[in-house]
Amino acid sequence: MHLQAHAANEAPSLSERFAAVRDRTLALCAPLEIEDYGLQSSDFVSPPKWHLAHTTWFFETFILLPYAPGYQVFHPAYAHLFNSYYETAGTFYPRPQRGWLSRPTVAEVKRYRAHVDAEMRNLLRQLPGAHEHDIVSRVTLGIEHEIQHQELLLMDTHYNLAHNPLHPAYQAPVHIMGNVPGVLTWSAYRGGLSAIGHAGEGFCFDNERPRHQVLLRDFRLANRLITNGEYLDFITDGGYQRAELWLSDGWQQVKARNWNAPLYWQQDADGWQRFTLSGLQPLDLHQPVANLSYLEADAYARWAGKRLPTEAEWEHAAASLALSDSFLESGTLQAQAATGQGLTQMFGELWQWTQSPYTAYPGFHPLPGTLGEYNGKFMSDQWVLRGGSCLTPEAHLRATYRNFFRAADRWMYSGLRLAEDA
Repeated sequence: MHLQAHAANEAPSLSERFAAVRDRTLALCAPLEIEDYGLQSSDFVSPPKWHLAHTTWFFETFILLPYAPGYQVFHPAYAHLFNSYYETAGTFYPRPQRGWLSRPTVAEVKRYRAHVDAEMRNLLRQLPGAHEHDIVSRVTLGIEHEIQHQELLLMDTHYNLAHNPLHPAYQAPVHIMGNVPGVLTWSAYRGGLSAIGHAGEGFCFDNERPRHQVLLRDFRLANRLITNGEYLDFITDGGYQRAELWLSDGWQQVKARNWNAPLYWQQDADGWQRFTLSGLQPLDLHQPVANLSYLEADAYARWAGKRLPTEAEWEHAAASLALSDSFLESGTLQAQAATGQGLTQMFGELWQWTQSPYTAYPGFHPLPGTLGEYNGKFMSDQWVLRGGSCLTPEAHLRATYRNFFRAADRWMYSGLRLAEDA
């Protein structure tokens, strides 16, 4: 993460950003019923109540305790209950058991948030000069951290509700633009040395640095994401029954988990449907295919005679593009069909798998101390995704942003863009 010192007169702007992100988390929880807050349908998702508490614990632990004189913790047990994975910050409650906790209640967690928010406002109102840089840096990181958890909260809620045979909706159906994407075309890029990674002013996570040069070969990138209709062709052609299309781990997952379609797809006498945050809906063949694992994205690319882009290729192509397409602010919470000419759907809509393993850039150094556990410790057995999704706020994204998940994960809003050698 690259952070810079801010002058004292910038504190009100930071305070406003802090308040806005805290309010938006509560707003995203507003459609939930009280029974939804404690639901954890699998060990890799978390209950909404836990997200509310953990993001609060982050500000309490990393900002208020070290920098707010005389700060009193809201509850001493919360340091254990709501620590996620920070070994150097103490012990933490097992992730698979977060749904076991009926207490603290939702009301108590909201009181915890209000307590920490009030103390944060007091601190930001008059920053101690000796620690101003560190406080501003950590608050900025805490804001971006909570934005990440807003997306996780929605993804986890989607997964939780999907296990209910009543097909409950998080929100009422929203109007989706009935666009018909054009034929897949290709944008060509010359090879050579290209610089990737974050440089200059503004926030970034530590895993986006340092900026460095990579050597690219000539390549072509598909102008848009693969659609549900195109992915359905892969299914119809026996894609989930043909071992030759799959990496070894992928074929094992297909057999062990009985995969025969993307997550949330259901087939009945009337055809294919897809469970969304607006409930069960007929499969829209023009929307980009979502909730794919890396293993499924790779298998489709092999079937199509193409490949996934590397993260360096993706960033090289995206570096000069403006942010566009659907973000959290649109309120649709579904990826939209492609429109326009040239390279589209690079930001928003769906996170895009790359064929790049999540590893450190040359010269990478994690943040000092406990916050060094934020990214660096996960650089093993994961793959990089780029571009953001329809659940990501627009201001959270940039061309250098590196997301990462394991190859078999598919509950996140992940999609597929093809690439090929020129």
